[in-house]
Amino acid sequence: MRILALNCGSSSIKCALIETATSRRLAEARIEQIGKSKARFHAGEKTRELGESTSFEQAATILLEEMQGAAQGLGAIQAVAHRIVHGGERFIQPTRLDKATLAELDAVSELAPLHNLPALACARAAMSFIPDIEHVAVFDTAFHATLPTRAKQYALPKDVVDRFGIRRFGFHGTSHSHVSHATAAHLLTTPQQLRIVSCHLGNGASVTAIEYGRSVETSMGMTPLEGLVMGTRPGDVDPGVLLELMRSAKMNEAQLNDLLNTRSGLKGLTGTNDMREIETRASQGDEPCRLAITLYSHRVRKYIGAYAAVMGGVDVIAFTGGIGENSALIRHRCTQRLEFLGAVLDEDRNRDAKLSSAQSVAQISDPASRARIVVVRADEELAIAREAAVLLSQRSQPDSLRIPVAVSARHAHLSQATVERLFGEGYQLQVRAPLSQTGQYAAQETVTLIGPRGKLAGVRLMGPPRGHDQIEISRTDEFVLGVDAPVRISGDLNNTPGITLEGPKGTMTIPNGLITARRHIHMSPSDAERFGVQDHDTVEVRIDSQGRDLTFGDVTVRVSPDFTLEMHLDTDEANAAGIERGDKGELEERGEVEGRITRK
Repeated sequence: MRILALNCGSSSIKCALIETATSRRLAEARIEQIGKSKARFHAGEKTRELGESTSFEQAATILLEEMQGAAQGLGAIQAVAHRIVHGGERFIQPTRLDKATLAELDAVSELAPLHNLPALACARAAMSFIPDIEHVAVFDTAFHATLPTRAKQYALPKDVVDRFGIRRFGFHGTSHSHVSHATAAHLLTTPQQLRIVSCHLGNGASVTAIEYGRSVETSMGMTPLEGLVMGTRPGDVDPGVLLELMRSAKMNEAQLNDLLNTRSGLKGLTGTNDMREIETRASQGDEPCRLAITLYSHRVRKYIGAYAAVMGGVDVIAFTGGIGENSALIRHRCTQRLEFLGAVLDEDRNRDAKLSSAQSVAQISDPASRARIVVVRADEELAIAREAAVLLSQRSQPDSLRIPVAVSARHAHLSQATVERLFGEGYQLQVRAPLSQTGQYAAQETVTLIGPRGKLAGVRLMGPPRGHDQIEISRTDEFVLGVDAPVRISGDLNNTPGITLEGPKGTMTIPNGLITARRHIHMSPSDAERFGVQDHDTVEVRIDSQGRDLTFGDVTVRVSPDFTLEMHLDTDEANAAGIERGDKGELEERGEVEGRITRK
């Protein structure tokens, strides 16, 4: 599919006509410094000055005219994909644009005024210029829809949070998603096998913890102001500073907005937000520039260490964005003293790293480094086009395709050695009832879980015994026991807590294996083919029930020849949605794959 990707920033627009089947760029152009005296158009060898009176709508029209001309002989533009920074609560998937959608996005634009307002202006101009094709919005915040509650919640009163919709959203999601997939491909693996700290360092900058393909922490918050030192934003600031400025300097909302969005960060420290100029001046002895580099790299390094702790370790530290890709000095500064994480920079590789369309990833870590350090070529336009293509190429699923829903109460999978410790030497589990998954059964036996705060008796064992102990509980059970069980897919037991088990013949404490099971769907390869999904895809499930409609996000698809089609929820989730025995679901694609459960 030939998709024109429009990537609108705060002062620029980049666009590329991309054949998504081959990832080939057929044409590209950009306009920089929009609204300023240095505004300039670039397309291949062509370049011209535009002047400071050029608006974003006019800039978009210039680029659309250029791309339509370039497309002649290549085939017509089939769709336009637009990068929108902030999608708010509502937009967490690529979405077709229309007047109603644009109006909804207008309502959240104040959360990212430097980016959303220009992007929506460009979208309206493009929809007017090319009205007869699909226009799709791809959101920077969407990749962070998987943030757990502990990462997206601010410690503010519930009534304030609910009234004003306050939460952490995160940004640069399209870039961080591209980093995870490009890095995994370079290392001949999948994102689901890696813990990545992704550092997008440009005029806007953020760090994201990507744990096995999912964003679990990110440095930007409800708006792009939180986190790292940036080109014109200060990043993390004590809120008391702002209160003091309101009191002492009598700053109003507009003045604070201007201070935080356009006059701080590198520009506030040095007078410029161009890191190249800052590095040059620093090398000549300019102390404010030296301080700016120190502050900038210190904040990045602090977040890298914090996010490694969040994930219980790190496999890859990745740099992307204009500064991340091009500044060997900043990469050097940001990776100093990370040897305790197993991350050791190779100075020669770092200095020599060069990226191109042919080499989009360069490894700059020492060959003996346990954690890899890489530089990834940013290609937001390709990522935007690909996400739009998924939405536009979706196919309807047959009405006959249904997904049974199973409610999974707390239970335990134990090794034979643990079974014998709790029930006696040579003990064999007794079958109580077969389960839907081939060869699996609920056993007659139960155990008691003992936590720091309380106990849970009658926890059913599942058979046959496994190679490793695994205990699955719900969030409610966590509070009863006084434990923190991470949300994991079955079998992913690294860095999980342990628990004490009590049986009729003994008591023992397992060192790890306590989890809250990630909601998931089992399916065979043939079912996966019919649904158009793959192993480890993430889907959404909307439950349609009488008065208790609910959407479940982050449902993982598990594919195996041994699996029977079935979705698994724990008791908390099932109760919240009012699920009853025999409920079934339907899966349909919507941008990324989205699932929907309906009563039949």
